[in-house]
Amino acid sequence: MICLCSSSESRALLLNHFGVDFIQKSPQYDEEQITTGIAKDFVYTASKGKLEAAIQEFGLEIPLLCADTVIAASDGTILRKAKDIEDARRILNIQSGSTISIISSLHFRSKKLLFTDISATHYHFEKFEEDDLEAYLQSGLWQGKAGGCMVEGFCKKYIKSVDGYESTAMGLQVEVLLPWIR
Repeated sequence: MICLCSSSESRALLLNHFGVDFIQKSPQYDEEQITTGIAKDFVYTASKGKLEAAIQEFGLEIPLLCADTVIAASDGTILRKAKDIEDARRILNIQSGSTISIISSLHFRSKKLLFTDISATHYHFEKFEEDDLEAYLQSGLWQGKAGGCMVEGFCKKYIKSVDGYESTAMGLQVEVLLPWIR
């Protein structure tokens, strides 16, 4: 049994899919305090900060798993969670017809082990169709998603090619984690 220190439904689905027993609760951590513009530094700092907060709030009686994910545009710009529908439209238009990197960092901590990983999955997208994009924006499914991107949903039909694990893009590189928690 582990504690998934995240409210992410995608991360919970991944752990269920891979047969990992877990409980789910989120520590109090403010990502807005992170000032770096470098995607891998951002996710590392965020997942480490969440781990430190989780240790203080929950202790280590149950091993803790903390993660964070961001999207880096082809120019390296970090595409975070959209603040509103206009921000989501702007962020998704940056991704349309372009290449993005979805970068996830995880920290797993038990009484005996600390495991850290940063992984990336790279997607090459076709141009998004205007009507399809608008329907996705109106659905609200982009809310709470890094870059508003759902590679398992809206973005799936626009993928030209992919390099990396889909789980990394969904927020938790479970294939990398499994050997350390079994």
